[in-house]
Amino acid sequence: MLLLEVISGERLAKPERGKMRVHKISNVNKALDFIASKGVKLVSIGAEEIVDGNVKMTLGMIWTIILRFAIQDISVEETSAKEGLLLWCQRKTAPYKNVNIQNFHISWKDGLGFCALIHRHRPELIDYGKLRKDDPLTNLNTAFDVAEKYLDIPKMLDAEDIVGTARPDEKAIMTYVSSFYHAFSGAQKAETAANRICKVLAVNQENEQLMEDYEKLASDLLEWIRRTIPWLENRAPENTMQAMQQKLEDFRDYRRLHKPPKVQEKCQLEINFNTLQTKLRLSNRPAFMPSEGKMVSDINNAWGGLEQAEKGYEEWLLNEIRRLERLDHLAEKFRQKASIHESWTDGKEAMLQQKDYETATLSEIKALLKKHEAFESDLAAHQDRVEQIAAIAQELNELDYYDSPSVNARCQKICDQWDNLGALTQKRREALERTEKLLETIDQLYLEYAKRAAPFNNWMEGAMEDLQDTFIVHTIEEIQGLTTAHEQFKATLPDADKERQAILGIHNEVSKIVQTYHVNMAGTNPYTTITPHEINGKWEHVRQLVPRRDQALMEEHARQQQNERLRKQFGAQANVIGPWIQTKMEEIGRISIEMHGTLEDQLNHLRQYEKSIVNYKPKIDQLEGDHQLIQEALIFDNKHTNYTMEHIRVGWEQLLTTIARTINEVENQILTRDAKGISQEQMNEFRASFNHFDRKKTGMMDCEDFRACLISMGYNMGEAEFARIMSIVDPNRLGVVTFQAFIDFMSRETADTDTADQVMASFKILAGDKNYITVDELRRELPPDQAEYCIARMAPYNGRDAVPGALDYMSFSTALYGESDL
Repeated sequence: MLLLEVISGERLAKPERGKMRVHKISNVNKALDFIASKGVKLVSIGAEEIVDGNVKMTLGMIWTIILRFAIQDISVEETSAKEGLLLWCQRKTAPYKNVNIQNFHISWKDGLGFCALIHRHRPELIDYGKLRKDDPLTNLNTAFDVAEKYLDIPKMLDAEDIVGTARPDEKAIMTYVSSFYHAFSGAQKAETAANRICKVLAVNQENEQLMEDYEKLASDLLEWIRRTIPWLENRAPENTMQAMQQKLEDFRDYRRLHKPPKVQEKCQLEINFNTLQTKLRLSNRPAFMPSEGKMVSDINNAWGGLEQAEKGYEEWLLNEIRRLERLDHLAEKFRQKASIHESWTDGKEAMLQQKDYETATLSEIKALLKKHEAFESDLAAHQDRVEQIAAIAQELNELDYYDSPSVNARCQKICDQWDNLGALTQKRREALERTEKLLETIDQLYLEYAKRAAPFNNWMEGAMEDLQDTFIVHTIEEIQGLTTAHEQFKATLPDADKERQAILGIHNEVSKIVQTYHVNMAGTNPYTTITPHEINGKWEHVRQLVPRRDQALMEEHARQQQNERLRKQFGAQANVIGPWIQTKMEEIGRISIEMHGTLEDQLNHLRQYEKSIVNYKPKIDQLEGDHQLIQEALIFDNKHTNYTMEHIRVGWEQLLTTIARTINEVENQILTRDAKGISQEQMNEFRASFNHFDRKKTGMMDCEDFRACLISMGYNMGEAEFARIMSIVDPNRLGVVTFQAFIDFMSRETADTDTADQVMASFKILAGDKNYITVDELRRELPPDQAEYCIARMAPYNGRDAVPGALDYMSFSTALYGESDL
């Protein structure tokens, strides 16, 4: 009882003075009751065993008293007594070589730990540099002697016992070390001050790094925009469609490959800026003001200019391509019509100039005359083509076609030739009409042959053209239609063969009549140039072309089947990926407004979503591969899905941007909560209130909803007060209040943050109440990187009491918070 009164400073109940066992037990119980009243839970310690001299029980009670009155009050960063004492020892001995405190037994065997604790607080008592790790007895005795002589710490331990045992007694070491903690407890105040300074400096260092990152990212983005806009504003046209299409392809590469990373950089820049401003506001620092021309608004303006230039450039490209397409179409149309006309006129001048009618029979003359009439009709029909050729040439001239000289020269040649043909035609008609009066007979069989041979020949030529005609189809149904038409054509071949035999029979009849009656027909037909040999040759050609057409249709059918497989494969994936992206967007939106668990739970949930989204990227890449196959196969439509690759790309980019922004918002909420001392329950209440009055579920409250929210929380304010609050939560006057602004407002008045005065007071403690602090004191009390941070930024102290190496910590503390705190 006397021991407890001495160490607690309190009076215990009056002891029993009797010498009997019952008196002794009563006194011990009074001691045990006092220990229990101090919150100590006694387990298996009874007064009878102590009175009976149970050594183990007595020692257990003594250890309990030591724990309660010597060790339990030790607390470092809200840890338990034992963990707090161990953490204190680790921090104090961290700068010393050969010292690694991990426990309260073998870590102290070499004695260097005890010596380091003494040297850290009283460096003049021990020359630590001369101690050796391989001489534990000297180290231990040095520490015990110095502690007893100068620090009033009794020599509780024996050096030989510590060195001679494999594992020293943990309770004995812990009790002895606690004496050092209490002896140096006065230095704890300086350590607290140092911790506060380290915290403030760490915030400043992190903020400065964020500012540097923002400046660099903004500079790079603005430089890219500055280089890109002149390219988009270049409107120099090209002469050829190929060159303009290359420009369009370059623009599409820019939209597909070069711009998307810059969109991500712009989004990241805004996220970094918002995070930095939140951290500055939470640590009472002035808001970050980027360099001139690098504000978020400047970047948004530059980005707007870029998108405006994009729009104008794309419109110009398409207009130019349409113009060149029109020119190319006209030029090709001119060439085609000119080629057809030139092919038709080829040999016509020679034909009109020949004098075959001079030795022709009557039937030949009749044929020549009718042929010439047909030619004149044909010539009249070609008048429109000549006029069209001239009109197209004129239009090409008016549209400034680059190859107009050659077009004009060719057009002039055609017109001159046309005039000459007209003159020759008139001259030949006059000659034929003079000769016609001399001839009176005509061969009806040749006429019949010609009448039937011509349509049959045309049919065969049409059949050959159809059988050799190239086809472009895009679906199974189209190729099946061609196959059906081809089968129908093959069904007409037997009737066609019968017609061929009949025509050949007419020719054979003509030959018999000529031989029988010796008619001077010269073996030719004046009404047609189609010979039986030609008919048989073309018929054989038709028969050869039929199986070739069969093979071509079969191959095209196989290709269309493959294309249909590609469409289905792409459609199946797109119909899964498209809704998956939409679902993820909705789920992210719900996570950001719901209140399931803590903000850390929401953040972990969002990061899991982000991980699942990133892991989904191979499916997007696979879909890109299928899309590439579809493009290579020239497939232009897909009835199996409404999603295009462009839809999927845009949705994917929006999903990545949304999850990044949502994670950033939750991180900022965590920063706000921790910096403002907001509990999770308060945060849930804030979120519940915000969600209730976010009636439109947009993640923002408008002015009236915000006013209703404030009234529901007990605010009674007039128009002026509400306007003042709105100027705080909506400084940009957008008419809406975000959740981050709402939290900042609700926690503003109760913020537990460091101030310039608090930091100044902390430096004053480290400086020993002096108006300055020395370089050595900073390096002794602060971690190396933060000590050098202060030394590099503190101005020299110029007061009368200055000493060499004195630094002005007062102006430095004020500068950390900006001039608004002066």
